[in-house]
Amino acid sequence: MDSSETLELRCADAWQAVTVDKIGDWRLRAADGFTGRANSALAVGDPGVPVESALAAVCDFAHANGIPPVAHAVVGSANERAIEAAGWVPNTGHAAGHLVSVLTGPLGTGADEVPVLAAPTPGWWELTVGRPEPTDAERHVLTTGEIGYAVAEVMGVTAGAVRAAVVDDVLHIARLAVRPGYRRRGLASALMAACGPWAAERGATRAVLQVAVNNAGALAFYDRLGFAEHHRYRYWVPGPRACEDRSL
Repeated sequence: MDSSETLELRCADAWQAVTVDKIGDWRLRAADGFTGRANSALAVGDPGVPVESALAAVCDFAHANGIPPVAHAVVGSANERAIEAAGWVPNTGHAAGHLVSVLTGPLGTGADEVPVLAAPTPGWWELTVGRPEPTDAERHVLTTGEIGYAVAEVMGVTAGAVRAAVVDDVLHIARLAVRPGYRRRGLASALMAACGPWAAERGATRAVLQVAVNNAGALAFYDRLGFAEHHRYRYWVPGPRACEDRSL
């Protein structure tokens, strides 16, 4: 596998779906619809069968788990070209953005005012999923693995939150959020910085995160922190008649 695919696997290990199956190297993932990454087939490596047959398995898995069939492929890869040739199309309807930039950068140097907790608080959940109690799928995806939960408190209010996960030597950052009314106070930078020492203690040497290419504000923020694009991935869905539900 090339380095882009290797990094995709690290990110997948940091964001574990509820249900996972495999066809060759490809990972089939479902998590009750919570995020594209946890509800798509990660098309990296060799599926061990012709890509059209692998995509049929993707469809069967999706139908069995009650989610739409989606493939997640590195932009410009042989797998992506084969997926397109099989009649699949970019998932331009994906609400969070179907084209995603994978950024790598340095670990933060620390922020004493922001703790990294061993368990999420109700305020952390509220900022990261929109309510103080998550669904079962949200809880599974966000708490499985070596995880830290950074929180920025301002006078008793959880004003910011982020999820940190360590896989091998990589810190995976996700769900960075700052409450409206508390923005432009440096909280996002402090949250990112706080994750660095926590991750370094667990063997991380670098950080990775994923941002939709249409999120200009987030990309500019991470650029200021020293992050740069490593590669991109794209979500693909079946075109007309490319994915029949064979269970019916």
